[in-house]
Amino acid sequence: MSNHLRNGALLAAMAVAGVASLAAAPASAQALDERFWLEGSAYFPGIETKINVSRPGQPGTDIDAESDLGMEDTDTLPAIYGGWRFSPRWIVTGEFYALDREASKSLERTIEFDGTTYPIGVSLDSKIASNVYRATIGYSFIHNNRSELGASLGLHATDFTLELEGEAQVGPAVRQVVARRRDFLAPMPTIGVYGTYEITPKVILNGRVDFLSLEVDEYGGGITNAQASVSYRFTRMFSAGVAYRYVAYDLQVEKTDYNADIDYNFSGPSVFARVSF
Repeated sequence: MSNHLRNGALLAAMAVAGVASLAAAPASAQALDERFWLEGSAYFPGIETKINVSRPGQPGTDIDAESDLGMEDTDTLPAIYGGWRFSPRWIVTGEFYALDREASKSLERTIEFDGTTYPIGVSLDSKIASNVYRATIGYSFIHNNRSELGASLGLHATDFTLELEGEAQVGPAVRQVVARRRDFLAPMPTIGVYGTYEITPKVILNGRVDFLSLEVDEYGGGITNAQASVSYRFTRMFSAGVAYRYVAYDLQVEKTDYNADIDYNFSGPSVFARVSF
């Protein structure tokens, strides 16, 4: 397991443990009564991306997207999150967010990508895009008027696009513009824990982590998705808050014609608004 995944798991465990330590508190406040909810957020992460795409017998370069390709290392990500409590202890949730970056930079070193050599000094256009879909079903082992603690099973699927285009070396003295693009959908099952605690009927703490490290068909590696938040309930139907989120992928793709290795991490604060019924 990579250091990023270990750090993310530790951060998430601490967040959920903090909520869990309160879960045995006596019930004395309004019930956790949300049945349906929809949440919109703006996420402001710092980003670290390392990729390697190779072909059989043609090793690829370990590319740092931010330093080698000139990708921005910060961005603003809109996200949509929703859920349904279909019984007092059972919850289903779904989430979507996307990160799409493009850059152009004169290479400071030679890069081998997907069987193509892009020499030092050429101007290289690049694109890294990801659409993230997350769904879980959870069961709350503890659920009372003030607190909740449960476990979940889920699927964290990411639709990746990796693309480079620029003058490539095709012979001893010949260069021509070559574009290389790889698209794939990486589904990763997850297990998780979550917790909620109402400090007061209006101030609510929440923590969750989804994590797994395994191989599924052509995909292997690990993923950590962790978040801790505090929200204020203005009315029974409307609340808003702030959160800190950590997401880390350590993903390997092994296909017949190419292999890809992606180390993709982002973390930072977010703000959100939530409507519930």
